[in-house]
Amino acid sequence: MKKAQAILVLSFLMFSQKMIAQFSQLELASGIAKTDFTSFSIRPIDDEKTVSISTLAFFQKFHEEENTIYDELGVQTAAFWNFSKNNSIGPSLYYNSVSGFSERLSFLFSTKTKNFSFTAIPSIAHMESTKFINGEVFVQIQWVQPIKNEWNALLSATMLTHWDQFSTHSRSFQQLRLGLSYKTSQFGFATDFDQYGKTPKTETSIGLFVRKTFTN
Repeated sequence: MKKAQAILVLSFLMFSQKMIAQFSQLELASGIAKTDFTSFSIRPIDDEKTVSISTLAFFQKFHEEENTIYDELGVQTAAFWNFSKNNSIGPSLYYNSVSGFSERLSFLFSTKTKNFSFTAIPSIAHMESTKFINGEVFVQIQWVQPIKNEWNALLSATMLTHWDQFSTHSRSFQQLRLGLSYKTSQFGFATDFDQYGKTPKTETSIGLFVRKTFTN
């Protein structure tokens, strides 16, 4: 099983926050089946903010003993070049406790309005353990509706699929978030559908999430 959650989180935050000088985020999501913790930071390295260095670490723990084979730890470092308003490209080095090291090259497209954002990221990944060249596609859609003062309603859908040698299914997931945001905090209901293997086996988790953002 090969996890692609690192590039998912990294890519989305890269676009939605790319104009911020410095950014970090902590997120905890816990449900019936599993608990996830994610730490992310991004820092531009030039005054024009065209090149940024990002780091991400995450830990996923399943609660049932028979599902502990899906437990994961991941660490990623990436550099992205923003060559136009809506497009970026860049390499990353990713370590996963299950699948080992991989090198990636990703093309990122994003468009955003006041209340709506859309991100699509096709990637090519070289897996050190298998020497495969794999394909991956990520899509995220997010909608925010102002309620009162600094309160907002939040709805997002995140989807990813990862294929060995572009032909054999390895890993997919769909994540739904419904909740509220206030200033730099978000919280609400979380539902995850995770698929693993050539003949996909689905694991479902329903629970809650909380997210905190720090900027300066």
